[in-house]
Amino acid sequence: MIKMIYIAGPYRASNAWEIEQNIREAETYALHIWRLGNTAVICPHANTRFFQGAAPDNLFIEGGLEILKRCDAIFMLPKWEQSEGSVEEKREAIRCSIPVFYSLYGLIKWLRPFRPNPV
Repeated sequence: MIKMIYIAGPYRASNAWEIEQNIREAETYALHIWRLGNTAVICPHANTRFFQGAAPDNLFIEGGLEILKRCDAIFMLPKWEQSEGSVEEKREAIRCSIPVFYSLYGLIKWLRPFRPNPV
């Protein structure tokens, strides 16, 4: 069974370079999680890259919360506490009884029962 994992962490920053660094960090973790097998990863950072100013920020935050509700778990990136959106995403995950993970080790341990047995 494939588990849907949502990536949460800082997106906004004081300039375009720092935003891009936040996106790249999220993408790096997303790829690691994809490679675990039997996972699909939602990385909202990559989904809204270059959208700054194209729509109100709250639209992206509300949309992310809606996507999160359809996921099986949320993975919190380093420095997630510094992100207003990530704090809200964690709150929503807890409210919806969605497991919250802060390390790849914890996520891997949780995924173990869902991973296929090697042949």
